[in-house]
Amino acid sequence: MIRIDSVTKRYPDGTVAVDRLSLEIPDRSITVLVGPSGCGKTTTLRMINRMVEPTEGTILLDGEDVQRQPVTTLRRSMGYVIQNAGLFQHRTIVDNIATVPRMLGWGKQRARERAAELMERVGLDTSLAKRYPYQLSGGQQQRVGVARALAADPPVLLMDEPFSAVDPVVRKGLQDELLRIQDELGKTIVFVTHDIDEAIKLGTMVAVLREGGRLAQYAPPAELLSNPADGFVEDFLGADRGIRRLSFFTSEALELTTDAVVPADAPAARLTAARTPYVLVTDADGRPLGWRERGSTGDSGQLLPYGRPFRPGTDSLRVALDCAVLSPTGWAVAVDGDGRATGVVSQQTIGEAIRAAHTAAGTAPAGASADAPASARGEDEKVAG
Repeated sequence: MIRIDSVTKRYPDGTVAVDRLSLEIPDRSITVLVGPSGCGKTTTLRMINRMVEPTEGTILLDGEDVQRQPVTTLRRSMGYVIQNAGLFQHRTIVDNIATVPRMLGWGKQRARERAAELMERVGLDTSLAKRYPYQLSGGQQQRVGVARALAADPPVLLMDEPFSAVDPVVRKGLQDELLRIQDELGKTIVFVTHDIDEAIKLGTMVAVLREGGRLAQYAPPAELLSNPADGFVEDFLGADRGIRRLSFFTSEALELTTDAVVPADAPAARLTAARTPYVLVTDADGRPLGWRERGSTGDSGQLLPYGRPFRPGTDSLRVALDCAVLSPTGWAVAVDGDGRATGVVSQQTIGEAIRAAHTAAGTAPAGASADAPASARGEDEKVAG
């Protein structure tokens, strides 16, 4: 465990970057530091590995004051990932990853074998091993940065806005990869971001800092969204925090309508038998092709797009609602792991599931109505964002 106890960082000009901050960062978790610019997120992170020395207070790593440890030993015991990866441009990818093991005295062959192993773990093709950083995309470089930080198998991983310089699609992939790696390795990760959505997605615990480096709230993401500590936290979370909170409710119990899923070669009678205004047409393998108005005829070129499907039990109610809101029919398509349609569900049914989830959690909807489908449509832009 990392314990930050009444830590202050005051610079010679009197500027206070961090003000009496106290946090207990649990082992084998992702703790996210989030807040506006100038709130001391990066300063706090750098005080953990003594790139910045605190003015007051103590930081304990497994009960030992980090100030009493040799700084080089401390830093080598922690992986460190920064924005734009911070790779050595004159070294190949494999040698970038092998940097810390080599500094620890590993032989070249052993270090490179470890680097190749980690390339696979972070989703990099080992054929890239002999390339240089400039020959990789931004997302690939960030994966190299993560692999390098993991190379010596440190128990602690410090990550300073590592995904902020890549586009949203790549960023989502990197976030998913980090969660997968964490599930496998169980590191103690301290992650800095200014993006509340990233904090909520990644964090086991989230520390919201206000300007001046003071702690506003420290809580699990679901609690943060349900019960913001004050107006500052509520404003920082945004007006659509109720929609964000749906990320913590499973879609597993959604009641799917199956008779509205019809193969393309089904008899015409099947198109009129469904109780829904539209039917979902599938191919011979059961994969969705598009929507057709009940009772209509014609070829597949006349189908309405089916939009983005969701996977019940795997995706959250937020994803299911998003799929329904963005669908031209107002219905979301459910698929299994192989992409085969398992049913469809309306905004109204999703709204009922949202109300039931809030009731089960013992809370009212946070910042957004669950009164489906009209209120759901009113949140269209928020959900799409």
